[in-house]
Amino acid sequence: MSSATIRLAKINDAARMLEIQKDVITEDQYLMTTFDEFNQTLEGKKVWIEEKLINEYETILVAEIDNSVVGWLVFRSPNRKRIAHTGTFGMMIDKQYRGQGLGKQLLQGLLKWAKENPLIEKVCLGVFSTNENAIALYKKMGFIEEGRKINEIKLSDNEYVDDVLMYQFVK
Repeated sequence: MSSATIRLAKINDAARMLEIQKDVITEDQYLMTTFDEFNQTLEGKKVWIEEKLINEYETILVAEIDNSVVGWLVFRSPNRKRIAHTGTFGMMIDKQYRGQGLGKQLLQGLLKWAKENPLIEKVCLGVFSTNENAIALYKKMGFIEEGRKINEIKLSDNEYVDDVLMYQFVK
């Protein structure tokens, strides 16, 4: 198990975060976005990070080992008054660092932030039903399956997977 420093993202993390994102998208396994749809630029990533960091309902955390970002997590909250107490997260970890506890460390950082944030009450996520390692981690961290969108994700002709919806109350 690797021990990482979990911290708020900085604008100068954008290049490394973008590199990890491109690599994960290229794997074409567990993300909604396909590589041909992905068009994020370095400047766009910098603006995106800045927007998240100034929004009190949202955050971005990075996992850093030896002064290098090896994974990151973003928590987004909807821009609607009645559901602003909730939010969803997504996480990406550099392939060579997976299975070493970094996802758990990022999730612990997120849950700590959410519990300390008076605006956030419920942390949610959606995960491909085929992503068994992620589902096991989320359950271990106290997330509960709330439902499924059956055959929500079309991988190819006649190949579908469910979108598993999970949550955890932090208040």
